[in-house]
Amino acid sequence: MAADEWHSATSAMAIQQFDIAARKLGVDPNVARRLRRPDRALIVSVPTRMDNGGVKVFTGYRVQHNDVLGPFKGGIRYHPAVNLGEVAALAMWMTWKCSLVGLPLGGAKGGITCDPAALSRHELQSMTRRFTAEIINVIGPEVDVPAPDMGTNEQVMAWIMDTYSQHKGHAVPEIVTGKPVAIGGTLGRREATGRGVVYMILEAAKHLNIELSRCTAVVQGFGNVGSVAVKELANIGVKVIGVSDRTGGFVDEKGLPVEKLLELADKNHSLEGCPYGDKISNEQLLELKCDVLVPAALEMQITKANAAKIHCRILAEGANGPTTPDADTILRENGIFLIPDILANAGGVVVSYFEWVQDLQNFFWNEVEVNSKLREILVKSFHEVLRMSEKQDVDMRLAALMIGIDRVTRAMLWRGLYA
Repeated sequence: MAADEWHSATSAMAIQQFDIAARKLGVDPNVARRLRRPDRALIVSVPTRMDNGGVKVFTGYRVQHNDVLGPFKGGIRYHPAVNLGEVAALAMWMTWKCSLVGLPLGGAKGGITCDPAALSRHELQSMTRRFTAEIINVIGPEVDVPAPDMGTNEQVMAWIMDTYSQHKGHAVPEIVTGKPVAIGGTLGRREATGRGVVYMILEAAKHLNIELSRCTAVVQGFGNVGSVAVKELANIGVKVIGVSDRTGGFVDEKGLPVEKLLELADKNHSLEGCPYGDKISNEQLLELKCDVLVPAALEMQITKANAAKIHCRILAEGANGPTTPDADTILRENGIFLIPDILANAGGVVVSYFEWVQDLQNFFWNEVEVNSKLREILVKSFHEVLRMSEKQDVDMRLAALMIGIDRVTRAMLWRGLYA
């Protein structure tokens, strides 16, 4: 497959980030050429019987970037904007993320170009099962282990597990993570990414000598990551003054009623019609003055065009790739402390790893153990990145990428090239 077939703005950004870190590290050019593109990219047709009796053909993807450290690992995204370039970028970021936090896993990602909100439960299930059948030859507990991402959840993972298990003739819970606890999921997985974001904010605040109980926060995105981050921030005394989802944002300088927002989102599956605060756009939300900003929606939300308008002290990336390289430069010049995505939102893959290990051993931990181990890994990784940042005089993103990429390249050099 030609490189331009998976080119997109998102993949170009991921490659640009890699190139900057690789040059700083002095990565062997032969290794760098291999890491700039995925090991494998699969595009599949997903014919699905719709409720009206017709058949609609969706396009699905599974991209496996690198497995030098262990089996591929990465989420499955259902969204109208899913394309091969985006999935390739997300797979690359997963490689660095797993390496950074010390997991014996590689990076992958998958998705279907669709609007899950426009599909019935029956249509979602049919589409998911057919997609699983189409990619079944490239996934497996020792090969590639999917997980939830934007637009998917534990129910989707349950359908994938069941479809895979039906083909194998026995239950294989370790094929996916992010499953319901009743069929081999782990306690704490659903909250792990958002909870991890807040663990990282706590460490950043300690480093900067900021008292979070006197701080305000704005969160873009109110899905699994954003909503959990909002709840956890409120629990530690942070005043949440702005939130948003795909329908728009809401702001109240006196503080929004977090519990009521969570109830509304749980009931309506969105914040549309929210009676709390003043309505604003997602773009305006990012420019609100606050102490903590959490972009937890889509990629490339903070760009050269709006970076100078960002007014926060800590920016914790709950989403993958929300900030472009040009914006990084502006944020750094303005003294904003950035916690990069491959560190800030790594909680999800860390607890996915825990789930996979528990399934393989058929021995499960309680939620206190899960959260304790999660925090231990993330805090250790935060301080490794901080030390690298200070030692090399680089920002936190470049420091995180340097650590993650260096571990992968060293492993590749040890293993050599099979040719």
